Amino acid sequence: MRVAIAHNNNDETLKVVARLKQLLEEKDVVFDAKYPDIVITVGGDGTLINAFHRYVNQVSSIRFIGIHTGHLGFYTDWYSDNLDKMVDALLMHEPESASYPLLEVTLVTEAGEKKRYLALNESAVKRVSHTLEANIYIDDQLFENFRGDGVCISTPTGSTAYNKSLGGAVIHPRLKALQMTEIASINNRIFRTLSSPIVLAPDQWITVVPNADHFVMTVDGSRLNVLNAKKIIFRISSHVIQFDRFGHHHFWTRVKNSFIGDDNDAV
Repeated sequence: MRVAIAHNNNDETLKVVARLKQLLEEKDVVFDAKYPDIVITVGGDGTLINAFHRYVNQVSSIRFIGIHTGHLGFYTDWYSDNLDKMVDALLMHEPESASYPLLEVTLVTEAGEKKRYLALNESAVKRVSHTLEANIYIDDQLFENFRGDGVCISTPTGSTAYNKSLGGAVIHPRLKALQMTEIASINNRIFRTLSSPIVLAPDQWITVVPNADHFVMTVDGSRLNVLNAKKIIFRISSHVIQFDRFGHHHFWTRVKNSFIGDDNDAV
């Protein structure tokens, strides 16, 4: 077993990392930051997303484990006071992983060049200071003529992130689905969109054809300034992300605790 540790530089995180390394060294675990079997992240969701993109070309052969030292953590199963338990579970149990869908983004230029990206949470198409005008296709059939700030296409695991802030649905990560939410769409007697989130089946895809030679595309929050793009295609990737599963994770409990709070918090 080869392990890599990815972390932020917060004081609390660095203390946890030092303790984690000590525990793993005592178990004679091999550290390999280049070709790991397991990537352990210490921090929050941002730390895990950064680690995902660092190892995106090896994602099919890596399992991720998240240790939580931040605020909200949908991808972090463990807390810092459970390090001994986590290391014991890692070494004593047969490997078992939970696989969740990823988003494949294909940017096609006017010259026909294709640039591909993978997203764990979402990808968005926007214009910063102007209205985005774009034709939205589903399975190559024109669905709507969009006008507004932009559109966001998310994975089920990303449904609790930017998508939720836009009014999108929260989707269980075991569902292999694609969701599109509109960002401040313009709806009046001249311009009309569905103005509602839509959820697509795993074999369907969304194509955005922007009526602009310059716009912004984000992939998990990273910004790309795009010039002269012909279209952007969004579909569920053939690749998945794998998390080590130890049997104590319950998605809806995590949603409740993160957005609603414990029953003891009620006044």
